[in-house]
Amino acid sequence: MKIQSKNLESIVQAFSDLPGIGQKSALRIAIHMLSQPREKIDYFISSLNSVSEIKRCIHCHNLSDGDICAICQDKSRNQSLICVVENIQDIMAIEETGQYRGGYHVLGGVISPIEGVGPEQLNIESLLDRVNKGLVNEIIMAISPTIDGETTVYYLSKMLKTSQVRISQIARGVAFGGELQYTDEITLGRSILARLPYAVNGND
Repeated sequence: MKIQSKNLESIVQAFSDLPGIGQKSALRIAIHMLSQPREKIDYFISSLNSVSEIKRCIHCHNLSDGDICAICQDKSRNQSLICVVENIQDIMAIEETGQYRGGYHVLGGVISPIEGVGPEQLNIESLLDRVNKGLVNEIIMAISPTIDGETTVYYLSKMLKTSQVRISQIARGVAFGGELQYTDEITLGRSILARLPYAVNGND
């Protein structure tokens, strides 16, 4: 794609670096921005600049404007109930259901030997620390039902086996192989409410 303006070309390149946006879509967005009044462009630039001010919650690793996210600060929520999820989008999906009033813990992914992701690269130690402090009564494994997701649930359950924490898993309203963030809120909400106890089989 030949663009005569170097400035426009750099804007198109920046947009096309975003996931799901190709060169044509990036050009369309850039040209649209050129037609906007200056105040809208300034607002857009200001919003992008605020990205650097977004933090990770020191407790659950959710996105936050401060050290502790709004969910962890909410005293009306049951903070002894922790829903373990892969990513931030999963928190948003569960919150959309309106069926859950506990806390969260974001792993930052799942264990995937093929992708070279091991337990040490996930937020597992901080989860174990929360449990060891005796502040957690139940952990809900709300992890996408994929092979890597099941491996992660199994690993976490083994690590938590000696604790007194109850471990449950969302019900199978979510199809195997699907991603949590793309599940409709009714199915996801029912899966949270109908969660099942999770048991580690075997003696290992």
